[in-house]
This record gives sequence, C-alpha cells and structure tokens, in this order.
Amino acid sequence: GTEVRFGVDCTQLADAFKPQHREFDRIYFNFPHCGRKAGVAKNRELLAKFFQSCKDVLADEGEVHVALCRGQGGTPADKPRREWHNSWQVVAMAALGGFILSDVHPFGCEAVPGYKCTGYRSQDKPFHVEGALNHIFTRSLPFEGSQPRIFRIKLGDRWFSFPEPEALVGKLNRGFLEAPSCHPVKTINEKLIAELGKAFPLKRLKCSFPLLPEGSPSVLTSWNCDCLSAAFWISLCEDNSNSESLTSGTTQDIEDFLELFSEFSLLKDSGRDSKQETHEEICGQTKLFLRPSLLVHVQAVIQAPDFLPGSVHVLSGPVFRKCRILPFTMPAFHETLFILGFNKNLKDSYLQSLLDHLKDTLDSLLNQTWLEGSKLSSSVEFVFQPNGNDYIINVKSHNFGSDCAKDLIIGSVTTSATSIVHRDQCFMFVSVNLDLLAMLVWGISDWRMLWTFDHRFLKHFVPGKIESFKSYSLYPPCYVHDISFWLDEKKEFDELEFHTVARAVSQDTVISIQFLSSFQHPETQQVSLCYRLTYQTCDKALTQQQVASMQSQFRKEIQQRLHVTP
Repeated sequence: GTEVRFGVDCTQLADAFKPQHREFDRIYFNFPHCGRKAGVAKNRELLAKFFQSCKDVLADEGEVHVALCRGQGGTPADKPRREWHNSWQVVAMAALGGFILSDVHPFGCEAVPGYKCTGYRSQDKPFHVEGALNHIFTRSLPFEGSQPRIFRIKLGDRWFSFPEPEALVGKLNRGFLEAPSCHPVKTINEKLIAELGKAFPLKRLKCSFPLLPEGSPSVLTSWNCDCLSAAFWISLCEDNSNSESLTSGTTQDIEDFLELFSEFSLLKDSGRDSKQETHEEICGQTKLFLRPSLLVHVQAVIQAPDFLPGSVHVLSGPVFRKCRILPFTMPAFHETLFILGFNKNLKDSYLQSLLDHLKDTLDSLLNQTWLEGSKLSSSVEFVFQPNGNDYIINVKSHNFGSDCAKDLIIGSVTTSATSIVHRDQCFMFVSVNLDLLAMLVWGISDWRMLWTFDHRFLKHFVPGKIESFKSYSLYPPCYVHDISFWLDEKKEFDELEFHTVARAVSQDTVISIQFLSSFQHPETQQVSLCYRLTYQTCDKALTQQQVASMQSQFRKEIQQRLHVTP
C-alpha cells in the first residue's frame, strides 16, 4: 500500500503532488545534508527551504520529523550542545516555514526495521548516529492574527467604541473565569475559594467590566498604591456605525457598565437618579482607564446594604497595569480579592485565623498533593511590610525546573486601610495573583502562555485529567538587538513607557530589556542611553526578519512617543 517516488525536490514538495494529495499527516526527513563537505550555512539554507516547502503539503495538525546528528540542531536537547553560530539552528530555520518544535527524542534505528544510515560525504558509507535526535515540528499560529480588537459600549441610546491598547492585544474580555471555561486560572481560583470556604462563610460577588471613569480610584491613592501612573488609559469615541459592521468587536451590556460607574461616581445619595446622572456624566467625559487592581471596588462592596461582617466577600476578575518587562511581571492578570469585615476588638483573632487558613490552603495547592505525577515543591511565607501591619505573600518555589528556588510575590494582605471606615468596623483585604499561582501549580514557566489562542494549551487542562504542564513549543530561538539614543534635555525619560512601547510593538515578544550603559558627550553634555532587547516567543514561530522589522518600528515609535533620538 506504499507508493515510492524518486527525484522529489525537498524544497519544492508541492510540485511533486497534486492538490488533493497534499494533506500529509507526517513528513519525515532523516539526516538532511547538502552533500560532500557542505558547511553549516548551506545546510541551514536547505532546512529553511525544506520547512517553507512543508507548509504547502502538511495537514493542519500534521507533524514534520527531522532527524539530526549529535549537536547539529543547536538546541539544549543536544548533548553536548554546540554554540548557536556553529549549529544548523533548526528551530530558527523551522520558524521560516511557520513551525515550532513540539517534541524531541533520541533517534533509534531499531525503530525502523531495515533502516541503515548511508551517504557520508555523498558516498556509500555510514555516518555516526550515536546521540542523534528526532525533532518533531508542528504548525504555529500566525502572527498576523494578533491585531487590536474594537470594543463597542452602549450608553443610553448612544454607542461608543474603543480599540484594545496595543500592549494588551488579545487580553481583554477573554472570559477565563467564566462558567464554561476550563482555563487553569479558573481551576485554581475555584480550589482556592472552596478551601477558604471551609473556614469562613463566603459571599461571591459579580465583577463588572474593568473600565473606570477618570477620578474614581481615590481608594487606591490612599493606600499609597502607585497604580494610576501605571494605568492604561482609554479614549471613547462616539460610534454611529451599524452594530453588525464590527463583527470582531465586543458589545458590553449597558446595565453592568452603568452600575460600575455608579459605584465610583458616588451618585447613590438620596434624591438623585444615579443611573441617569451617571449616563450624563459618562457621555460628557470620554477618558477612562482599565482597573489596575480589584481594590478599587472595596469602598462600594463594604458600603453595600447587604455587606455581612464576619463573612468573606470574594471578587475575581482581570486587572491591567503597565509594568517593566521581567520574567514574572505581567501587564494583565487575574486577581481574586477576599474582603473581610469584623469588630475592631476581634482584629487579632480574625487576622491570625485568616493567615493560618490562607497559608494552609496555599501550601496544599502549591505542593500539589492533588496534581498527578508531580514532584515539585513550594513554601509560603507572609512577609511583614515596613508599616508593621500589612504583609506580602511570598512563595519560594522550585517549580520551574531550576536548581535554585525562585522567590515570587503572589499577593498581599492589607489591614491598615485607615481611609476605609464603615460602621466602626475593621477590614482585611487579601489579594492573590491567580496567574502566578497557576504558573506555580502547573509548572508553567512563561506567563504569556496563559493568554495564548492556541487550542493545544487548553487541551492540556481537560476536566478529570490533572497533570503538570508540558509545553508544545520547545527551545524557541532568541534574537538580540541593541538600541541607543540621545535623550531630550527638556523631558524626563520615562523608562516604564519605554518598556510599554517595546511590549506593544513586539506583540509581547520582548522578554528582556537590559540597561547596558549611559554616555555624556563631553562638549554638548547631551546624554545617551543604550539598552539590549531580547526577543523570544513561547507559542509562535518567530523569525529573524520579523524581529528586525519590529526593532525598526520600535526605533520610530520611541522617537515619536518618548522624544528621543535613536
């Protein structure tokens, strides 16, 4: 039942097969080589053209298997590993065809009866296959799909629209915490809430769309929370287009939206039509921001007539804030906020009880007694803040494959919110970063993976089957670019905005920004800064050419937005 063809050009596979015969589930290329004493550059070119040819004849969920001799691939799977410049750079060549490395394992001749290696220097001689590896590649999602979406909101009889911020593309309105979701942040949130519910009566609250009007978060500044300077601002534009014309957009329900603004505009005074006045207020002001923390909801929650002292009130939802590009800092994440009110005289006993149960719950989740096949471990500690009242929740973890433990702050416990006073009660607020918690529990090393649109990620988290996460994109290539620029003497350089522009232009592919040096011209006294940017994806094929284009665009953007001169 097998058809054998000769004279097939591996760089022009589509020419060898009719269109109806091009949906291959597997393409194998064992030990590709240009022949004779071809160097690494020619063999890279062969691989690049081969992968670009494969995309024309491979089924959507097909695989490309490429066997290479020891060290040729240039990935950490090679033992010993060659220097990148002296390898065939197989993952980078595969990216040119839109492929990612999804698995790698030793190549075994015994798995193919009758197979023998031949062709050493184009002769009928065998070559060494000891330590050879079989690399398995799959299709990547295209970068072209990552465009800002348009959101539409109805206020009264008027429609407004706004685009997703460039630094948050693909992160608004994803619904990870909604009922049908099997996303790991929802799973870990439900387990966290269920465990705390065994010790305290719980009341779960609905979390509204994360847009807030300008001037609403006085509660944040009273806690010395530097969130406003890091907020993502949104400008609403009146939109009279037909609702069907924006098929990619999202319409936000009017009731939820107005209810949200009623909370923070403090229009609940007696004798005022809060919803009507909120509507008029918002229609007159079109500058909003995305909430940087669920703490902005605290005042509304504790002043609600149905607030129950002694019960833990629970809010869960996404939050957004500008941040520097670091491995475990994220511009968007899911937060759960526990709010507990009690009599001032009972503060010490409530605090100790809550801390004890919270530590036991987190220890249980992080040490994964419920996670099959896991040998990872973490420890939780509450670290006092300088004010002597508040804590940060610190986790020391070995869950990311490193011999050295990582210290991660996954939340906070606030007891010193003196500006929050209601009915002579004391309040405690526990905030937990669900994304970091999920990463620790499942061993997900890159926070960006939580936001992927690739169905293979969620396929791992099916109900009833819980196991440590294994990435479907291994050893993605890194590309490094340096950039230097003169500062504008009249303007202060905003390094946070520098990171945010890099995040936006690169579509979150910049994983590191390293300050290298500064220089002051001895005559003009003008100052120059130099930074190093490292580009790498976690779930998509990224090519050197794409990165060069992003870097070029980045130079233009910082010149325009930050008033520097590259």
